[in-house]
Amino acid sequence: MKRVVFAVPGSLDTPTGGYAYDKRIMAELRHLGWEVDYLNIGDGFPAPDAATRAAARSLLGALPEGRPIVLDGLALGVLPDVAAELASRHPLVALVHHPLALESGLAAERAASLRRSEQAALAEAREVVVTSPATAKLVASDYCVPAARITVARPGNDPVSLSAREPNDIPHLLSVGSVVPRKGFDILVSALAVLADMPWRLTIVGDLTRDRSEAAKIRYLISQHRLAGRIETMGAIPSAQLAVLYAKADLFVLASRFEGYGMAYAEALCHGLPVIGTMAGAIPDTIPQGTGLLVSPNDPAALAAALRGIIADAEQRRSLSEAALAAARTLPTWRESAAIFAATLDKLA
Repeated sequence: MKRVVFAVPGSLDTPTGGYAYDKRIMAELRHLGWEVDYLNIGDGFPAPDAATRAAARSLLGALPEGRPIVLDGLALGVLPDVAAELASRHPLVALVHHPLALESGLAAERAASLRRSEQAALAEAREVVVTSPATAKLVASDYCVPAARITVARPGNDPVSLSAREPNDIPHLLSVGSVVPRKGFDILVSALAVLADMPWRLTIVGDLTRDRSEAAKIRYLISQHRLAGRIETMGAIPSAQLAVLYAKADLFVLASRFEGYGMAYAEALCHGLPVIGTMAGAIPDTIPQGTGLLVSPNDPAALAAALRGIIADAEQRRSLSEAALAAARTLPTWRESAAIFAATLDKLA
């Protein structure tokens, strides 16, 4: 039986798209006949302390020589020395969800340091798997990885059981993502503050503990703009509960400053929701033309204008919803995504 180790920094149940991708690809590879081992190399990445870094090196160094390793980019990018050690003894695959240096809110010096570190680490990998064509271009152009070593394995999608959607009397907006600067919730709240004259309500679903200062900032902005009765922050919730919210929503909106793919956008399409997002990173790849509206990132005025138009126009929402469902039928399944991943692993032989 073919065997591979997925080395991931932390629990696979961490509520982010990256961890959900890792967990599901591992499960689908098992269905395809692979024996997949999961190695938790510790929390705190991409800023591990010395003890966590040493423990990760020890855990990875103890793996049987020659065993293929998929190392999640959240850790790989800050472990170039460990990557060099592993590459001398193992076929090494880098899994890059999005470049670490493109996380929002980083000081310029920190971003430059991450870029150098990640470039050095990627140079040690025999193969690099990314989740979108846009990220593939970035890894090739900015990190000097030859295109022949890059594979795009987009996140998959599950079938969604849809019932007839009844518009709400007050349009219900849904936004899904961990509350961190990159997701742009501050931009979204500021945009909605301009639309206080319109009927709407917003539910934000996403981990409120990953960046507590950002979560506090969003709560402050909601209070400052007197929107507490119209915006609800729910934190991370089970997938079944989230599916109910998708079914009851009228519109999906997320003002991300960057996305390596944007799994929540694709999930919204699968639920037949019109989408408002930004033109950052891979989002234009994920949201086909005609399924929603994309604006420049970091632009509350542009986002407010897009929201005003679509909130006021139920017929436009209906048209965009039909296009979203048509686009969703072209998205890959998780089994198809895993088959692409498996083909990359097969090359290691």
